[in-house]
Amino acid sequence: MAAIRCSAILAALLAAGCNADPPEAGGEAANAFDPASLIAPAACESRRFEGTHFTICPFDTGKDRIEIAVHGTDGQPLRSFSALGDALGADARANLRFAINGGMYDEDGEPIGLFVDRGRIVKPLNLRRGYGNFHLLPNGVFAVDAAGRVSVTPSSRFARAVPKPFWATQSGPMLVIDGKLHPGFDSDGESRLVRNGVGVASDRRGYFAISEEGVSFGRFARLFRDALGCRNALFLDGSVSSLWDPAAGRKDPYAALGPLILVSRRKD
Repeated sequence: MAAIRCSAILAALLAAGCNADPPEAGGEAANAFDPASLIAPAACESRRFEGTHFTICPFDTGKDRIEIAVHGTDGQPLRSFSALGDALGADARANLRFAINGGMYDEDGEPIGLFVDRGRIVKPLNLRRGYGNFHLLPNGVFAVDAAGRVSVTPSSRFARAVPKPFWATQSGPMLVIDGKLHPGFDSDGESRLVRNGVGVASDRRGYFAISEEGVSFGRFARLFRDALGCRNALFLDGSVSSLWDPAAGRKDPYAALGPLILVSRRKD
């Protein structure tokens, strides 16, 4: 896939240091999703939807802290989970639930769209037109505010967003917009790639998902809307989509990533 994606991490954090697939049945009930089924020792769980194998990683900011990491303590892009693990202190590693790549970036691993690090705009919102998935409009922004409220918002609306984000990463295209699938998607198009994305079910809860095989945009969007109950969802990346789930013993080795989204257990 084209070489642009994106993510970043707390300098303070750096300094300080799923399961077997259930049988598949036909009809609506087969695609219904019970969030309680995600309670497991590992942070994420395997799931089948419309015949495709996905890994689903839920989060709840009442219990979890979300951060976005791009650079290590040396100021250079991290690019991989191995580098992220080396940069994190022992305490941060112990509290990490999972990490996933999240956002579009350039050849050097730098974000090409909005990146907000602890309330500071490192890269401004990108509303330019162009080619590739990022410019399959509308694209969007995944954001977390200082109170832990999460959102997925089309980029054209995000400039008016209140409150301002504490963390944010821009990617595209949007998968689900106010309960409707992106208007540019076919029901099950010919482009089938491993993809990952994020959807929000409320202002505190949501899901990251990664396909374990090639999937069309249309099916991936329906996963978030119809199975996970997300009225808004955003594509994060494709082909290089990677996940680190320490409790499951999974750390995908791809070493040319951009921004990395970290979900950790809250200590406060």
